[in-house]
Amino acid sequence: MNNLAAKKKINKKDHPSLDIVSSYGVELSGKKIVLCVAGSVAAYKAIELARLLMRHGADVKCVTSNAVTKLIQPEYFKWATGNDVITKLTGELEHIRLADYNQSDLVIVYPATANTLGKLANGIDDTPVSTVLTVGFGSKIPILMCLAMHASMYENSAVKKNIKFLKNKIEFLSPKMIEGKAKSPEPEDVLENVLKKFGFSSVLKNKKVLMTAGPTIEYIDPVRVITNLSSGKTGSLLASELISAGAKVTLVYGPANEEPPIGAKVINVATNKEMFDETKKELKRKYDIVIMAAAASDYTPQKTSKSKIKSDKESLVIRLKKAPKIIDQVKKLQKDVLLIGFKAETNMTKNALIKSAQKKIKDAGADIIIANDIGKKYQKNTDYNQVFFVDDKKITTSGWKKKEKIVKFIRKEIERKIK
Repeated sequence: MNNLAAKKKINKKDHPSLDIVSSYGVELSGKKIVLCVAGSVAAYKAIELARLLMRHGADVKCVTSNAVTKLIQPEYFKWATGNDVITKLTGELEHIRLADYNQSDLVIVYPATANTLGKLANGIDDTPVSTVLTVGFGSKIPILMCLAMHASMYENSAVKKNIKFLKNKIEFLSPKMIEGKAKSPEPEDVLENVLKKFGFSSVLKNKKVLMTAGPTIEYIDPVRVITNLSSGKTGSLLASELISAGAKVTLVYGPANEEPPIGAKVINVATNKEMFDETKKELKRKYDIVIMAAAASDYTPQKTSKSKIKSDKESLVIRLKKAPKIIDQVKKLQKDVLLIGFKAETNMTKNALIKSAQKKIKDAGADIIIANDIGKKYQKNTDYNQVFFVDDKKITTSGWKKKEKIVKFIRKEIERKIK
């Protein structure tokens, strides 16, 4: 599926306001953000904040207090986000759907009043906003509270006590003290905070990254192939992570199960030769980083039958020839690029796996090899893995984690390498 098709799939409601999604960037693609709007005059700025988050890829759902609806009509928030606005709780259990475990990625309270702050600190949930916050607080969804009130209220000892209680449990974005008021941060300041929270990195911003990912298939005849069990999940997740960090990613993608991330330029391929040819073609352009994450076939049939091989034979001999190693050609085509390869082995000791990675660095002229063991332990649950980040200076390990966390580890190690 190409990026346009993927975007249409996500924006299936086709609300006109969704046309702005990712128009400024894709750093927040796939992120579900709940925007709780409390009863302050600064509530009008929440419209601008919602639109900024959307322009960077986020799906934004608004929850408003009754006081806000007296200032701003709920339809305005629906117009801004393309999503229904929660103004009251019903049998649909809106607070659970928005803020229960893993239902959203972030809850922003903008603006946040002293009243809303006090209710969260004391477990009071008598409004849609306070109830969503109570659920999100309990389910440990990150909460970003942007305070807005008169300076005298901000200095109130009870307010200070509530802030102190919540300080290490949620995040506060400091108000600006202007004209005797603790005014809410500007929407741009909130956006910057959110981008940093989700891994936006000035180190990777605008870096051009070429990636391969997924398996390849090698044809025996028009209907039979040799392939492997690579799902493409780690490669797709890593591409998404780099996009969220501000990189410009081109993904040469084999026939994998995982959908490629929105925001990547995707080049679909099937065979090792197609992947090799497309990668060489792309390397005519200048890239900063090349990541070879694909499980490309090491061997391919010497001859491919032009018609389906009959199934009446008692035995069948298929001769294989070594396929070209794509990673071996990268430095010949772009000498100064940061080259990162993946090395998968099975049922090896840690030391043997690291030695295999070090040999790969030497053979391919790579700068970094990310090594992992896909043997018995991995096969029990392929959503988890452990990788070793090996370069010429140090060896670091991710530990045994879900792949979603593995790619965050890899991104941080890449940032360390290029700083």
